Amino acid sequence: MKKIAVLGANGHTAQFVIDELISRGLEILPATRDGRLRRRDGSQTDCAAVDLTDASSIEGVLRNADAVINCAGPFLDTALQTARAAILSGIPYLDVTAEQAAAASLFTELDEQARKSGTTVVPAMGFFGGLADMLAAYAARGAGPVRSTDVAVALDSWHPTDGTRLTGKRNTHTRAVVKDGVLMPVEDTANRRWDFGPGFGDQEVALVPLSEIVLINRHISAHNVRSWMNLKPLSDLADTSTSPPVPTDSSGRSSQRFCVEIALEEAEGDYRRIRATGQDIYAVTAPLVVSACAMILEGRTTGLTGVRAPGEVFDPAAFFETVGPRLQIHTDA
Repeated sequence: MKKIAVLGANGHTAQFVIDELISRGLEILPATRDGRLRRRDGSQTDCAAVDLTDASSIEGVLRNADAVINCAGPFLDTALQTARAAILSGIPYLDVTAEQAAAASLFTELDEQARKSGTTVVPAMGFFGGLADMLAAYAARGAGPVRSTDVAVALDSWHPTDGTRLTGKRNTHTRAVVKDGVLMPVEDTANRRWDFGPGFGDQEVALVPLSEIVLINRHISAHNVRSWMNLKPLSDLADTSTSPPVPTDSSGRSSQRFCVEIALEEAEGDYRRIRATGQDIYAVTAPLVVSACAMILEGRTTGLTGVRAPGEVFDPAAFFETVGPRLQIHTDA
């Protein structure tokens, strides 16, 4: 039985990740800052204690693990040292960051070391980042030169976790998009309209580039790559009185609905489109990152090592099959 270390195991998303790992017959090695694992049902058990500022502490947690999933944000403070410890331990590293700077730092700081050691490092393998990247990889199959890739996200609401709010305060880096083939700081922030189709319809969207920009830019050459989000969740996020997610079923999912659409432009006005819909952005992160982890451990990858975007490592069709019914995929690509 493969053993998966889960760092930040008391976090909201980590609880879904733990449940997903257990459901797939994988053994969990949870680690928290105080050495106590607190589950959604109120139960508590002892677990590994980890100091995420101490490399030797992280390495100790990973000593008996076959892979590590880092759920301990803000990832600007945890990703580099945890991924470095995973590389030294010779095990795959995955995280679920939405932070562009955190994902980019792994590519710039650790790619050469990871390649030399034959280790696979996959940042941002969650709802923000990895999902859009895999959808873009699906749309790009067999495509010619790509003029632009747009990611559009619609949420019917956003009840942020404490971790989301903490990350928002910590992440003061300037966001970037791809313009004329170059990753560069956002300049034009003008809103536009986006038709999300059934369920969400036509809505005004704002430019909100997250970690998917960094990922897509690694393997799809496009003149422009941008990401958009409808205004309702941004309003919820800006309102400090918006409550955290409220569970509405036995798995702990909230009622939140989402749609993520990729519009990949080959020739002018000639688009390939693919859309994913589902429930609860935090909950759906679990099958995304656990599927990726399992596929790496099973050798179901392209064979590439180093720090890689999901779309470089996994066949998109095979990947979405492993995620299962938590995502509904609609495509004309």
